[in-house]
Amino acid sequence: MSKELVKRILSSVILIPISIFFIIKGSFLFSLFIIIFFLISLQEWLMMSKNSPYKIFGIIFLFFSFFTIYKLRINQDNDYWFFLFVTTICISTDIGGFIFGKTFKGPKLTKLSPNKTYAGLFGAFIFSVIFAIIFTKYYPSKMFNLNIFIFVILISSVSQFGDIAVSYFKRLSKIKDTGNIIPGHGGVLDRIDGMIFAFPLSYFIFLTDYIK
Repeated sequence: MSKELVKRILSSVILIPISIFFIIKGSFLFSLFIIIFFLISLQEWLMMSKNSPYKIFGIIFLFFSFFTIYKLRINQDNDYWFFLFVTTICISTDIGGFIFGKTFKGPKLTKLSPNKTYAGLFGAFIFSVIFAIIFTKYYPSKMFNLNIFIFVILISSVSQFGDIAVSYFKRLSKIKDTGNIIPGHGGVLDRIDGMIFAFPLSYFIFLTDYIK
């Protein structure tokens, strides 16, 4: 096991429980948590985009994305299962893509992100579905059905698109990572690239009552 992978695992072991704590607590603590992540993400984007013509669009998107993240958690009061569910899908998508991509490798998925493979794509879908099934079993009022399956595939797809999009902008900026604040992961944007795309869509789906 490489040192980089060890760092990645240790960082995840620390970050995931902390994130879940703030999600469950909600209120002021969650707001503070989101603001800190937003400011770091914004700073990383500004450093990465510099004077590029797309700089302003990234700023607007980050504002919009974090606003929907905040609204989604606040709108659920103490019933935060949907927020945790979306988070679980994004994390399992990332893990599945990483494990399958590193293990099976194979044909590249797109030139926009050279490290992405078809094996990673399928691994991301497989892990997201498996973890979604496990997640729903802990909620007696929820049942894994066709609607949830479609939702999982959709959010996993958008999360992977976010990963590819951020990777593309990193290539344009000729950098490997958006920062170095998280050992093994790089910057905050490297860690939440899929989430900032997945949560806005999840928020609007939540408002439709498609899945609750």
